[in-house]
Amino acid sequence: MTELAANDPLPKPKRDLAPILLPVALALAMIPLVGSPSTWLTLTAASLAMGMMIFIMASGLTLVFGLMDVLNFGHGAFIAVGAYVATLVLAPFAASMQADSLWTNLAVLAPAALLSMAVSGALGLVVERVLILPVYGQHLKQILMTTGGLIVAEQTLYALWGPQIIPTPLPTSLRGSFILGDVAIAKYRVLAMLVGLAVFIAIQLVLNRTKLGLLIRAGVENREMVEALGYRIRRLFLGVFMTGSALAGLGGVMWALYREQVHASMSDDLTVLIFIVVIIGGLGSIGGCFIGAILVAMVANYGGFLVPKLALVSNILLMVAILMWRPRGLYAVTSR
Repeated sequence: MTELAANDPLPKPKRDLAPILLPVALALAMIPLVGSPSTWLTLTAASLAMGMMIFIMASGLTLVFGLMDVLNFGHGAFIAVGAYVATLVLAPFAASMQADSLWTNLAVLAPAALLSMAVSGALGLVVERVLILPVYGQHLKQILMTTGGLIVAEQTLYALWGPQIIPTPLPTSLRGSFILGDVAIAKYRVLAMLVGLAVFIAIQLVLNRTKLGLLIRAGVENREMVEALGYRIRRLFLGVFMTGSALAGLGGVMWALYREQVHASMSDDLTVLIFIVVIIGGLGSIGGCFIGAILVAMVANYGGFLVPKLALVSNILLMVAILMWRPRGLYAVTSR
């Protein structure tokens, strides 16, 4: 009996499907309210694209908190810096951006996005060493230090580029929409959905299928044991923080092209939105952050279409409703 028990496979934890089904249920519930199927499909596609961009920005924040227990209220600074770096890189290549060729446009956009991620990641290195390192484990001081860093970064952008809005027009090949019958889906939104899905899959694969991800997760559970095995956990956590900052920079690029403008205070509204997404998803949960971003985008798009006056508070109402249902978020992975 003992031998049979030893050979039995370990029981698998039950999968919680309720949060996964929530966006599907919300979308289906909107069909009779919206009325027109073509309008519903357009709004749904817009919600998915917007959700992917929000997820890219928020994933870095939830990753840093979940793995490092760091509350980074200055996360929006990386978003703004990434957007400005991309704007500077794209400005000399205006002719290539105006070319009616997808590959030519992507040949300019891809290096700009990569450089934005590199600069944001390097800024994350500085912030972690200067602001975060002295206050590990002290949440109140983390909030004060990172909020101060956000203010300094925003004022630096004001000093360098002024308060004016800088236009960031979309490349020619990404303007317009794909027309499928009566449904119009913006080309750029399709690209945003693909990039967001790629980021989500990449994060999940690294955390769950690689030795690096295993070490990071083990370091969260028992830092002393990982260090006793000869691994420098502080370097791993520094890499996590830089990765989160780089993802914020990528999200800034995507959002700047989505809004077709950049300004120094763009991080203010986005910081609040990102924190709402992270709280809804569950602090530290990548899957919860992904679903939370889609829900926030759906409520914003459907709500803006059906009840425009409630659009400004729709995110708050959604967060309250989710927390009343699950006080620790959709997929809570930490009790902190």
